[in-house]
This record gives sequence, structure tokens and C-alpha cells, in this order.
Amino acid sequence: MHPAEHRGLRELYAMTRQLRDHWRALAARLDASAADQAQLLRDGSDMARTLLAELEDVTAARGVYGRPLAQGLGAQLATMHGALLDTALEVNQAMRLAVLDVVHVITLLDFLAGVSAKDADRELQAFLERWSAQMRVQEDAIRIAVIALADDPDLSVRPSTPGCAGRVGHGAANALGTLGEWVDRRAGR
Repeated sequence: MHPAEHRGLRELYAMTRQLRDHWRALAARLDASAADQAQLLRDGSDMARTLLAELEDVTAARGVYGRPLAQGLGAQLATMHGALLDTALEVNQAMRLAVLDVVHVITLLDFLAGVSAKDADRELQAFLERWSAQMRVQEDAIRIAVIALADDPDLSVRPSTPGCAGRVGHGAANALGTLGEWVDRRAGR
């Protein structure tokens, strides 16, 4: 197995776990205000969980494992993303950033499929290509849901996190944005 393949598979564990945990947590935050978007995130999280389970069998046969460290890193990334970023974002912003999670996983799946083809590992290549296609369907659904938020601008600008944490985070982000606009306006004159 080429080192690019080995390292990429471990990264796939981390990034798929990050997607799974981040989307699950964001779905819980959006349940009250954006239930349809929350359900799509939950569906994607479930898909990522299935990918991780199947990935374990495929990679173990090749001497590559994703527990505890690779998946642990993904869990930590999801926790940090949720705590540091999502609490300050609006619904549309959090959803648009969530799209990037699945884009990263799909790009990694496609890259690894190419390396597997070069390595003549047809079984791994087929597995990766199948999952890329499945995740691409999820990406399309999330992207469509994000764009559809334009039809409800009031919903799109609500805090992505309910309660006090969401109000504080969203308020801080608005204050920072207002300050940035003031600076840019003065610099532009």
C-alpha cells in the first residue's frame, strides 16, 4: 500500500467521524428552528456512521485501523467546530459550512479511489467509488437545502444555536461584523 493511500485512509476515518459528529450536533441545535435541515444533517450523519463501520472491515484487511486516534481526532475536531464556530453562526452560515464537511470527505474518497486504482487494488477502489457516489447524493441534498434557505430569509439569519449560548455567540458575531463594516467603510473613504 502506498503511503498516500495509508495516510489518506486514516484521514478518511478522522474526517468521516468529524462529519458524523458535527452534523449530528448541528442537527440537534437546528431541530427547533430548522427541522427539515436538521433531518438532512441527521441522515448524513447516519450515512457517515455506516461508512465508518464498513471502512473498518475494508481497512483492517489491509492493516490500517482508525481507532482510537484517527477517529478520536475527528471527534475532537467536531467538538471544537461546534463549540467555537457554530454557536456564533446563523442557520444559513452553519449549513453552508456543513456542506464543506461532506465535500472534504468526497474529495478524499475520490483521491483514494485514484490511488487505489494506481495500486491495482480494485476492491478498495470499488468501495471508495461506491461511497463517493453515495456521499455525493447527500452533498446535493444539503446544498439544495442551503440554497432553499434563501426563500425564508428570516429563518436563514436566526442563530444556529438555541438559547443563551446562541444569543451570546450570535450577538458577538454581529458586533464583530458591525465593527468590521465600520472599519471598512472608513478605510474605503
